[in-house]
Amino acid sequence: MRPFGMRDKLGYLFGDFGNDFFFMLASSFLMVYYTDIFGINAAVVGGLFAVARLWDAVADVVWGRFIDTRKSGKHGKFRPWIFRMSFPLVFSGVLMFVYIPGMPDGFYLAYAFVTYILWGTLYSTVNIPYGSMASVITGNSVERTALSSYRGLGAALAGIIVNAVTPLIVFKNNEADAGGFLTAAIIFGILALACYMACVGLTTERIVAQVNDSEKVSLRSTVKGLVKNKPLIAILLASLLFMVSILLIGTVNVFLFKDYFSNTAALSIIGVIQTVAMIVAMPFVKPLVSRFGKKETVSAGILLSTVSYGILYLLPSVTTTQFIIIAAFGMFGFSFFNLVVWAFVTDVIDYHELITGLREDGTVYSIYSFARKVGQAIAGAIGGVAITAVGYDSALTVQTQATLDGIYNLATLIPAITFLAVFLILVFLYPLTKQRVSKLSADLAEKREMEK
Repeated sequence: MRPFGMRDKLGYLFGDFGNDFFFMLASSFLMVYYTDIFGINAAVVGGLFAVARLWDAVADVVWGRFIDTRKSGKHGKFRPWIFRMSFPLVFSGVLMFVYIPGMPDGFYLAYAFVTYILWGTLYSTVNIPYGSMASVITGNSVERTALSSYRGLGAALAGIIVNAVTPLIVFKNNEADAGGFLTAAIIFGILALACYMACVGLTTERIVAQVNDSEKVSLRSTVKGLVKNKPLIAILLASLLFMVSILLIGTVNVFLFKDYFSNTAALSIIGVIQTVAMIVAMPFVKPLVSRFGKKETVSAGILLSTVSYGILYLLPSVTTTQFIIIAAFGMFGFSFFNLVVWAFVTDVIDYHELITGLREDGTVYSIYSFARKVGQAIAGAIGGVAITAVGYDSALTVQTQATLDGIYNLATLIPAITFLAVFLILVFLYPLTKQRVSKLSADLAEKREMEK
C-alpha cells in the first residue's frame, strides 16, 4: 500500500474545500438572503436554523452508526460514501437559492424550511464519512495533526473564495440580489463537486478495524464508552461554544458591515484576512504542537482571540479599518483551533478504542459533529433572535442608532465571552496533554499487538 504522504494531505484538503463552499455561503449569507429576498423575519430564520441544526445533529449520529456497520470494500469504508452522496448534496445546495418571485409569504417560509433541512441532512451523509476517514488514513499522531491542518487550510481556501467573491456577486448597490445568490450557488456547486472527486481520488484508507456483528449493534456498549470518554466530553463542550462564536461572527458581520459601517465591500476584505490569518498560522502548527502539545497551543490561540474581541468591545467609535486590524489578531488566534481540532478528534477516537475495545470512528466522529451542529443551532437561533431584539428592520434603509450599537455589541462582546469559556474548558477540563497523548498512542499500539 502506498505510504502516507502529500497526496493524502492534498486529498483531505480538497474534502473540506468542497464542504465549505456551501457551508460558508449558508453560514455567512443565508440569513440576509432569507430576510432581504424571501422577506422572512430574522427571528423566524433563527428558529429555522435552530430546528434544522438540531435535526442535522440527530442525522449525524444515525449516519455515523450506519457507517460503522458497513464493511470496508475495495475503495475503503468511507470514500465510496463521499462519492455517492456528493451529487445530491450539491444539487440541494443550489435549490436553497432558487427564488420564485410573486409567491405568498407562506410559500417562501415553507420553501426555506424544506430546502435548508434537506441540504443539512445530505451534508451529514458526506461530512460524517469524510471526518471519520482521518483516523483510518494514518495512525501516526503527527501525521494526523498534518491532516487536520490541511483540512483547516481547505476550509480556509473555500472561505477566502466565498467571503471575497460572494459580496461582489450577491449585492448590487448595497442591496441583496436574488439572481446574484443563485449565480454564486451554481458556481460554488460546480467547484464543490470537483473538490469531492479530488478527495476521493487522492486519499487512501490504511487502517481497517474488524468489528464483529454483536459489536455493530451494541449501542449500549457505545453509549457507556462515550460517557466514560472525558476527553470527548470536554472537546464537545469546547467545540459547541466555539461554533456558536464563529457562526455568530459570520452572521452578524454581514449586518455589521452592511448597516453599522455601511461598507459591504469590507466584508470581502475581512473574509480574505480571516483566511490569510489561518494560512499564516499553519506553518506554526507543527513546531508548536511538537514542542508544547495540541491542547497547549490551541489554548494560547483562543486566549488571544478573547483579548482581541474584548478590546473591540471596549474601544469607542472604532473605524472600519481599526475593527478589521484588531479582529485580524483574533482570527489568527482562533485559527489554531480550526487547524488542530480534527487532530483532537482522532485522539478522542483512539481513547475510545482504548477504554472500550471498539473501533467506532463513524460513531465517535458523529457525536462530535452532533455537538458542532448543536452549536450551529444555538448560533442560528441567537443570531436571528438577537438581530431582531436589537431592532433590525429589513424594511428600513437606515437602521436606528440603538440598533446599530446593538449589532456592534453582538459582533464583539458575545465572541469575547464564548472564546473565554472555550479557553477555560481546554485548560481545566480537557485531559489529553502532550505527555498523555504520547502514552495513549503507546498503550493503544500495545493493546492492538496483544489482540493479534
